[in-house]
Amino acid sequence: MRKELGTFILLVVLCIVLAILNPVFLDAANLQNLARLIGIYGIFSIGLGLVIITGGIDLSVGSVFALLGVLLSIFLVEWQLPAVVAVCAVIAITTILGVFNGLLITKLKMQPFIVTLCGLLFYRGLARYVADDETKGFGAAAGFETLQSMATGSVGGVPTPFIILILISIIAWIVLHRSIFGRYLFAVGRNETAARYSGINSDSIITGAYVLCGLLAGAAGVLLAFYTNSISPSSHGNSYELYGIAAAVLGGCSLRGGSGSIIGILIGTALLQVLQNLVNLLGIPSSLNFAVMGVVILIGVIADQILQNRPAKAK
Repeated sequence: MRKELGTFILLVVLCIVLAILNPVFLDAANLQNLARLIGIYGIFSIGLGLVIITGGIDLSVGSVFALLGVLLSIFLVEWQLPAVVAVCAVIAITTILGVFNGLLITKLKMQPFIVTLCGLLFYRGLARYVADDETKGFGAAAGFETLQSMATGSVGGVPTPFIILILISIIAWIVLHRSIFGRYLFAVGRNETAARYSGINSDSIITGAYVLCGLLAGAAGVLLAFYTNSISPSSHGNSYELYGIAAAVLGGCSLRGGSGSIIGILIGTALLQVLQNLVNLLGIPSSLNFAVMGVVILIGVIADQILQNRPAKAK
């Protein structure tokens, strides 16, 4: 909880400094767009956080977004499927991909890094092949205007993605911090062998984390596709998994596994998006976006290393 508090204080200080340097930060339009992005990024960051708590990683999320976006466009625009059917289909596909990742890791004992790295390459290539390497989109959203309005609209001035994030966060908090599955998730992350000897089916728990990651990536991917309204299979969602990993690490999820919180992930997501907003509002070259993210991840890992070593030194 100490790390989450420190990250929250940093977030508040950063918001105050940015508001002083550029009052546009507090404009309603900017805050709405910021909330929308926090909503989209926060949803898949929670999924990545659950995987990281098990001691795993998922590098394929960005490529999943590209594949999902291409398929969603084809389903809605070219095949003209009902909106509900199209959305359920693409989310089902990403969930199945999560099952596939989980089974490769647990049944074949493959390293999560290798499995999801292969997924990163395969899903991106598949998206480019399916789209014939052409940019897809939704045009005027003929026939699914309600879906587009729901994905990109607001309720009482609050963007829909942010509202969805709050609802998912509440459910995820209950699952992670108030359920047996959540306790087992932490146990497997801390010591999988000990968890297995204590009677926990670690394979099911790890697979479950990847399934949830795929499910949440699907939900976020639909919102992202409508937000951009244009899906280039070669670049859509590129490196987004790094944002999710950074948000989770900043929020207190140890890359060693066994620690993390939903509230921390939300704070980490908000901090990253405010940093991105800072880059835009202060006129810093956008080419430095990844440099900023790299520094943020490094700081998070260093903080985790210090916190991990402190108890050992105390002994």
